[in-house]
Amino acid sequence: MVRALLCALCAMLLLGAPSPARAADGAITIGLQLEPPNLDPTSGAAAAIDEVVYANVLEGLVRLAADGSVRPLLAQGWQVSPDGRTYTFALRPGVRFHDGHILTAADVAFSLNRARAPGSSNAQAQAFGTIARVDVIDPLRVRVTLRAPDSGFLTLLSFGDAVIVSPRSAASLATAPVGTGPFRFNGWRRGDSLTLARNPAYWGRPASLAKVTYRFIADPTAAYAAMRSGDVTIFPDFPAPETLAQLRSDPRLRIVTAPSQGEVILAMNERAGPLADVRVRRAISQAIDRRAIIDGAMFGYGTPIGSHFPPQSPDYVDLTGRYPFDRAAAKRLLAEAGYPHGFTLTLKLPPPSYARRSGELIAAQLRAVGIAVRVESVEWAQWLDQVLARHAFDLTIVAHAEPFDYDIYGREDYYFGYDGRAVRVLLSRLRATTDPAARHELLGAIQRRIADDAANAFLFQFPHLGVQDVRLRDAWINTPNQTLDLAAARFDGGESGAAVAAAGTGHAGLGWLLAAAVVLAAVAGLGVRTVLRRAGVLAATMLAATVVIFVLVQIVPGDPAAYMMGLNASPRAIAALHAELGFGGSAPLRYARWMAELVRGDFGTSYTYRVPVAGLLAERLAVSLPLALLATLLSVAIGVPAGYLAARRRGGWTDVAFSWAARLGIAVPSFWLALVLLLVFAVRLHWVPAGGFPGWSSPGAALAALVLPLVALAVPQAAILARVTRGALLAAMEQDYLRTARAKGLSRDATLWRHALPNALGPAVTVLGLQVPFLLAGSAIIENVFFLPGLGRLVLQAVAQRDLVVVQAVVVLLVGMTVLASFLADLAAAWLDPRLRA
Repeated sequence: MVRALLCALCAMLLLGAPSPARAADGAITIGLQLEPPNLDPTSGAAAAIDEVVYANVLEGLVRLAADGSVRPLLAQGWQVSPDGRTYTFALRPGVRFHDGHILTAADVAFSLNRARAPGSSNAQAQAFGTIARVDVIDPLRVRVTLRAPDSGFLTLLSFGDAVIVSPRSAASLATAPVGTGPFRFNGWRRGDSLTLARNPAYWGRPASLAKVTYRFIADPTAAYAAMRSGDVTIFPDFPAPETLAQLRSDPRLRIVTAPSQGEVILAMNERAGPLADVRVRRAISQAIDRRAIIDGAMFGYGTPIGSHFPPQSPDYVDLTGRYPFDRAAAKRLLAEAGYPHGFTLTLKLPPPSYARRSGELIAAQLRAVGIAVRVESVEWAQWLDQVLARHAFDLTIVAHAEPFDYDIYGREDYYFGYDGRAVRVLLSRLRATTDPAARHELLGAIQRRIADDAANAFLFQFPHLGVQDVRLRDAWINTPNQTLDLAAARFDGGESGAAVAAAGTGHAGLGWLLAAAVVLAAVAGLGVRTVLRRAGVLAATMLAATVVIFVLVQIVPGDPAAYMMGLNASPRAIAALHAELGFGGSAPLRYARWMAELVRGDFGTSYTYRVPVAGLLAERLAVSLPLALLATLLSVAIGVPAGYLAARRRGGWTDVAFSWAARLGIAVPSFWLALVLLLVFAVRLHWVPAGGFPGWSSPGAALAALVLPLVALAVPQAAILARVTRGALLAAMEQDYLRTARAKGLSRDATLWRHALPNALGPAVTVLGLQVPFLLAGSAIIENVFFLPGLGRLVLQAVAQRDLVVVQAVVVLLVGMTVLASFLADLAAAWLDPRLRA
């Protein structure tokens, strides 16, 4: 039997396994660390939104070149009035949205007015407030009048926040964006992938690629495996710099590095205490060895900076020599400030690895000059609350990734408390200046002022660390917008990159059909009264569980809408979310309404994705449920025979071998086994994909994608079953009736098979009842390793995104499945042992 199982596993490995990295002509697969919460760049500040749709699906009037200069896009030209307050744009003729609607000046006016409207959710709404009016001159000309001259207005129009949308499709931008770009939105399997298709009616040069697939891979090991196996063509921001040396040695891959727009700073709370003294801040700047931090925290990748400005900008001033690493000078400055013996500061570090690694190094460097540092690692929600909102910190490390964000040093009451009166004067002059030479001088003055005041300790420019197929060309240009403009991307010789099959329909109903079949069999064998009595216990347990879940999710955190929207949400926005998601009314009324919706199968609407949660659950169950059931079947097929064979020859070599194998299977963590399987079968042998799930439209490819995860999940469970089965069989063999059967001449094998095994299956069935919900809920780490869009990964994402609606729905579903599995296990045990039917 074991030999047959191994043969079946080998067949599953080979069945439908696609050729790595070369699956379809004109296709490319892009790896991203973060999945966008929605696809509307005009109402969300998440950088992942722009990475996917900006310049590919949605376009603006202008764009930025690599040197930061403004170039035409949907506007083929523009004129600026002498006073700098009026901009007249001439649109390109013949431009069509993906739905066939022709672009006109009315669409431009609608988009700009929508961005600046009162209550706008646009991240740059305040900047768009400089617009006084937008006038349509004719179908291809639009005039924008500003309240005051603003030399950065064209740059603002190059952001993803300023894309031009149609009134006909603006309401669906978050889930199905319609734009004018070289690619159309094609589909989104949340948690797994998003696909774009070439726009054949594009107004410019058609894209070389026919299809673009984005895969969302946050785990560094999974990202490494995806690149090595060829499942991903390009990973523009690779999350594991420690593995770049290994990837660099692969002749199929090319490493692309460049400075980003993100300045990593040691921010100092300057409102009071020692940090209010500029001499102390200068001492801290001189106590820091930037090169050591780059080498230790970023494995040598990164560019030292001396102010808050990107080195790749033509307006950059190199100020790294302003505060050279000099511990003796730092100690002298501290003594001058009145702190010859130092003092104690608290350093609060957000989750990213660059912050945590840099923080430990900086704490050691500051201790060397007499400053004691208490390091506190906090989650993003805590960082936003304690650092950004309440200013309850001394030091923190964070990357400011927004382009042209030097204006934060002119904001009053910003989180680091810098007195930026001098900078505000310079910023005001900069906005009113259009002469390039004069702007260059002003930008240099801003950089020098910030550095002279040691507003923060400036560490390094965060690097773009990209890994891509060596044949890929023109896929990424380091512009200030930090986007992937794929219109010109191509392969040498016209070959293709990795492709992902289209998502198919899931088999989420498989588990329910199986459950129904088992219940019917139990009714037939046990009687209706027994089943109904146990079903009543199940229903009471489930009802109590819903009360606990409701209290923990909707009452304990306080106002759920305020919690989800964050600290900066206005009362008006919170009230709107109350109405949208049904959070209004008293707690008992909300619970009753929620229970009524659950009975109808309505799990609510996701706050993050803005789609029904029931659809999200169905998508994820199409992966998690088959994975859990297949892993359960595999664990039974391995564990029960192994336990039987071990008990059959107690004390023999078979028993010893299976017992040690079971101990090893229990001891080895499933995630470690998953990594080993990934590196061997996906990276080394290329037998199966490194991760992702292509959907059930291609069953062979779907099984090939699930075989490694199910083995990783099944092996520890099989080891547990083997030990339970062996122990139950040995205990049963000691029973009087079995000794009597042996005394009457029945062989040991016949006794084991006919009498001992049926009685020993009861404990195994009980263990199985616990395994199924564990495999459903506890497979989140495995799903992250193989970047599978399953239920466990969904709940982790929902927690990180503070989507309480999804968290509540997933927990209810998991509790329901746990209760149902226990119910079915009880019925099965009662069917096997009549003594349990009472």
